[in-house]
Amino acid sequence: MDLETGKRVINLREKVVSNFDAANWEEIGLLTGHSKVIDNHPRLLRSLYWGDEDYAGNVLVVLSEIAKKNLAAIAVIEDYVKNQFPEESVFISAKPSERKITFAPSVFSTPDSNVESDLVAVMMPFGAEFSPVHRAIVAASNEVGRRCLRVDDIWEESTIIQDVFNLIFRAHVVVVDFSGKNPNVMYETGIAHTLGKHVIPISQSLDDVPFDIKHHRVLKYLPNAEGMQALQSALAVKLRQVSP
Repeated sequence: MDLETGKRVINLREKVVSNFDAANWEEIGLLTGHSKVIDNHPRLLRSLYWGDEDYAGNVLVVLSEIAKKNLAAIAVIEDYVKNQFPEESVFISAKPSERKITFAPSVFSTPDSNVESDLVAVMMPFGAEFSPVHRAIVAASNEVGRRCLRVDDIWEESTIIQDVFNLIFRAHVVVVDFSGKNPNVMYETGIAHTLGKHVIPISQSLDDVPFDIKHHRVLKYLPNAEGMQALQSALAVKLRQVSP
């Protein structure tokens, strides 16, 4: 597969992950004559149904296989996506959904930007004691080829909460540190969940995790040198799992 075709496949993957349901896949199979490629993939439709984190990777595999068998089929899929899902629709969720909703926030302005698949946003308490934690998160992100930003890394708006919203909106993954039960982090986590982001919670104590989300797996870490190394390693593994 040449470079240009690879770029087209990757671009299609992002739109498919954001929009397709099982019926769309069935229609693509009929239009391209590659229903067997779709139906015979062991994980594609299952990961779609269950919202599994490997869905994006499965989509890439199937689209690549179709491109290798028949490059003209990629143009058919591109036309299908263009007609079914016009460009004016902006999709910001990290996972596909059977039902789409339109939201119009009154507290924030919706940014004129798209999701950046390599962006990790960090929501955590500020303070010198959390500097090693921040460095560990940045190191883990860099290890897997991601960019990592915290709200103090940007200054785009007149209010800090708008910068926070913009950052979460653009990010593919949001790391939240519940240590100390910081109320800002709780609020920002709610925004990230509402926008459908991959949220990775971490904390020095599980007692600091809000009751409403205690059912989510939390990366517990110790605030020492050994703990920072362990956090970096565990976080890198998790970030690889939620690759777009």
